[in-house]
Amino acid sequence: MSAGTLVVGASQAGLQLAVSLRELGYTAPITLIGEEPHAPYQRPPLSKDFLAGTAGPETLAFRTPAFYREAGIDLVCGEQVTDVTLASDASATGIAGTASGRELPFERLALTVGASARRLTVPGADLAGICYLRGVDDATVLRAQLTGAARVVVVGGGFIGLEAAAVARSFGASVTVVEATDRLIGRAVAPVVSEFYRRAHERRGTAVLTCATVTAFREVEGRVAAVLLSDGTELPADLVVVGVGVIPRTELAEKLGLECDGGIVVDARARTSEPTVVAAGDCTVLPHPLTGEGRVRLESVNSAVSQATAAAAAIVGAPDRAPNVPWFWSNQGDLRLQIAGLSTGYDEFVVRGEPDSEKFAVLYYRAGRLLAVDAVNSPPDYMVVRKALTQGATIPADRAADEATPLKQLLMAAA
Repeated sequence: MSAGTLVVGASQAGLQLAVSLRELGYTAPITLIGEEPHAPYQRPPLSKDFLAGTAGPETLAFRTPAFYREAGIDLVCGEQVTDVTLASDASATGIAGTASGRELPFERLALTVGASARRLTVPGADLAGICYLRGVDDATVLRAQLTGAARVVVVGGGFIGLEAAAVARSFGASVTVVEATDRLIGRAVAPVVSEFYRRAHERRGTAVLTCATVTAFREVEGRVAAVLLSDGTELPADLVVVGVGVIPRTELAEKLGLECDGGIVVDARARTSEPTVVAAGDCTVLPHPLTGEGRVRLESVNSAVSQATAAAAAIVGAPDRAPNVPWFWSNQGDLRLQIAGLSTGYDEFVVRGEPDSEKFAVLYYRAGRLLAVDAVNSPPDYMVVRKALTQGATIPADRAADEATPLKQLLMAAA
C-alpha cells in the first residue's frame, strides 16, 4: 500500500494542502501532523474577535472531527516531528520521526510548519505578565490577563501590536504602543498610512512612541511592573504584549539540506530545491506572485491557501493555476484596513479621500503601473483595485484621487 503524503504542520496551509489533494482526486493516504494539541484553526481572529471575547474557541476550528474521517485525512495532534529522512530512491519511502518516538512513512513530503513569534532577549523578558500572541493558547492567556490590566504596553507597532492595542482599549486599559522604527507598520504601508494610524490610535486614547527601543523590564515580585526604554523612559505596566515579528520555521528544511533564505525557498508551484518536497505558508519565501521577480515572504491567509493549493497541484501533476493577487486585512477596532497587491518597489502613490475622515484609499504605482491599494474603511475602492490587478488592468494615477469619479469607471476606461 502507498505510504502517501505526509503534511508536517497542522496549519491553515497544511489543511488546505490536504483538502486540495482530495479535491484533485488524490486517493493515497494523507497524514496531517501538528505539534499543537488542537485541530487546525483560524489564526486571524486571535488578535481580534477572540482576544476581545466576542468569539469563543468553538468558532475557530476549520472543520469538524467527522470531516477528517470522511475525507480520509489522518490528523495527528500534539506530536512534533523532529527528524526526517528522505527516500534514497523512487522505490523506497521516507521516514519522519517524532519527539515521542513515532515513525511515519511517506512518499511525498509537505512542510507547512509556519513561523514562531520573535522573542525579546533583554533583561526581564521572561517575567510573568509579558505575553506573545501566535497561537490559541497564547490568546487565551492574554485574554484572561487583559481583564484585570489597567496599564498595557504593546511592544511593536505592526499589525498584531495595533490590533492588540485596540482590543486592550476596549477592556478599559490605558495603552501605550512602543515602536523601534520611525513609523507604524512601516514594512507594509506608505508613510501617509503610517501617520494616519498613529493619529487614529492617539485620537482613541493610545499613546504611541516611535524610535523607542526596549532595553529591559522591571519586576515586582516576579511580575513585570515597568518597561524601560533606551532614552531612560520608564513606562509602568501591568501587562506587556510583544509583537515584534515572526521567524520562519526552517529547522526541518535545513536538516534536509533544502535551500533556505529567510524562509524555505520555493518556486511558483510551492516546490522546494528537493523535487519530492513541497512547502507552503509562513515558513516560505516565494517569487513575487504577480511578476515572478525576486523573493518575498507573505504572511497572510490568502498566500497560505494559494501556496497550499499550488503544492497539491504539483504533487498530483495538475496544471498551473492563474497568478494569485495577494490580499490582506487588519481590523483595529473600528478601523478596517484592506490591502490588495504588493506595494514593494513603488515610486508613486495617490491618496484618494481624506485620511482624517477615516475613510480613504492609497493606490501605489511603479512607472505608471498600478501595484496595490491600502483601503481604510473603503471596501468599494479595495474591490475595484483587486479586480484591476486580477485582470492585469490599471487605473490612471492622474485621475485616481478624484473621489467624484468612481474607480470602477476609471478601470473600465483603462481596459
